[in-house]
Amino acid sequence: MAKQIWKPGNMLYPLPAVMVSVADKEGNPNIITVAWAGTVCTNPPMVSISVRPERYSYHMIDETGEFVINLTTEKLAYATDYCGVRSGKDVDKFKELHLTPEKAEYVNAPLIAESPVNIECKVVKKETPGSHHIFLAEVKAVHVDDAYMDQKGRFALEKTDPIVYVHGQYYSLGKLLGTFGYSVKKPTKKNGKKKKK
Repeated sequence: MAKQIWKPGNMLYPLPAVMVSVADKEGNPNIITVAWAGTVCTNPPMVSISVRPERYSYHMIDETGEFVINLTTEKLAYATDYCGVRSGKDVDKFKELHLTPEKAEYVNAPLIAESPVNIECKVVKKETPGSHHIFLAEVKAVHVDDAYMDQKGRFALEKTDPIVYVHGQYYSLGKLLGTFGYSVKKPTKKNGKKKKK
């Protein structure tokens, strides 16, 4: 199979497309869409987001050290894109998109009520490697929508219809291919018989 060699670039896809809600020191809110967000570690629970310094929300995060990551869904796809291409200095995104700001427990940035998962974050470190600055943050609380809790008490994130970002395009997620560890899972007994491999 032939492959082309391209110049160095970012081709690590798909990525979560998240709406990051922020507020300045006076409490004025804004939303910025970020595709460069990820998990850093489990203990303590930490995440990261990468933001260009020229973005309107950058100074809010830099000054307050707080933000909320709001997971996105198919229903929020339009808002997700809008918050990434329109600046908060020109428009009130909460008002324009009819999104509902909700008070967080540990940070002053608002949650987006329409998001099924809101992750409250406090910055512990900032790195400045280049075009984007990385905010490493500790997770202070996670809010999940009761509507997606199943009968076993598991949060069914897949039922929220989450979306991802792939090289300039948004996609919904497809069918389940397996669960963590399924490739090495031992055969289980069913009706007194072992499953065939």
